[in-house]
Amino acid sequence: MDYAIFAINPGSTSTKVAFFRGAEEIWSDVQRFDVETLRAFATVADQEDFRLEEIRKAMERHHVTEKDLDAVVGRGGLIKPIPGGTYEVSDAMVETLRSQKYGAHASNLGAPLAMRVAQGKPAFIVDPVVVDELIPEARLSGMPQIERRSIFHALNQKAVGRRAAADLGKPYEKANFVIAHLGGGISVGAHCQGRVIDVNNALDGDGPFSPERAGGLPAGDLARLCFSGAYDLTEVIKKMVGGGGMVAHLGTNDLREAQRAAEGGDPKATLVLDAMAYGVAKEIGSRAVALAGKVDAVILTGGLAYSEGFVRRIGDRVSWIAPVKVYPGEDELQALAEGALRVLSGQEAPRVYEG
Repeated sequence: MDYAIFAINPGSTSTKVAFFRGAEEIWSDVQRFDVETLRAFATVADQEDFRLEEIRKAMERHHVTEKDLDAVVGRGGLIKPIPGGTYEVSDAMVETLRSQKYGAHASNLGAPLAMRVAQGKPAFIVDPVVVDELIPEARLSGMPQIERRSIFHALNQKAVGRRAAADLGKPYEKANFVIAHLGGGISVGAHCQGRVIDVNNALDGDGPFSPERAGGLPAGDLARLCFSGAYDLTEVIKKMVGGGGMVAHLGTNDLREAQRAAEGGDPKATLVLDAMAYGVAKEIGSRAVALAGKVDAVILTGGLAYSEGFVRRIGDRVSWIAPVKVYPGEDELQALAEGALRVLSGQEAPRVYEG
């Protein structure tokens, strides 16, 4: 049966929606909002009614009503850590997201908007960023006050893992992958038979440095910087997340611009690109250790995976671990629809969120 599925992906300054018949996208729409419009709302949660109205306008333009839908699926937001899967949107989940108990982010609007568009029909979220399937050894740090956390590009990593497993002719739950999502932030996960048992916290900038993240830093030097008196907490965090990595070194977060500079003979740009790829390769190597070397494939995905040069820089260092497969981009709406379809078609049971 070709179920009619409506997918909603709220971003910081946009809402992306798409209508699917089964796994086939029929149409999509992007509503972009200028910063001044959004500043009228005190919190992200306050944008819910405004965004819902814009979604309904898009549905009207494409002659789709709530009655035409079998299910609605939204991007998962900042809820408590949970295992991966497709979750039914519940009152407890919506209450948690609206309260911003675990943080404020536009993705928090995904579940409330899905529930309201669904109007009593099934509403889901799929693999939110807080998916946590870490083994105990990966969670423990050398400082008891600080526990390693699992916050990463779970939706895209899991979706790409399933596609790669299908391409290999085996279930995702029987495959072992190291998957590197390469974007403004970079996360590298060890996928062990359907569970991500180790991954860096991409939200806080852990792991390799990226176009906008500083990555793992020498602990002593970071502590001394924090207590130097030159920066407050907000400024240090900005240096680590948003203002770190490639943009700190080269003044741009655009990989294409950095590559043009490197190709033009800029030695600094060349070094930064080499170092960024080197860091990703080292992270991939550490995840291979988490899998005891039993790796079916190393997978590169995300927006930076469109760059053949950057992919080659990484692949040259890690191809000895396992075959390197490239799935560029991050089709989150497709991944959301596929998650809903697995439940609607009976391939997997929906999970229940308990706040």
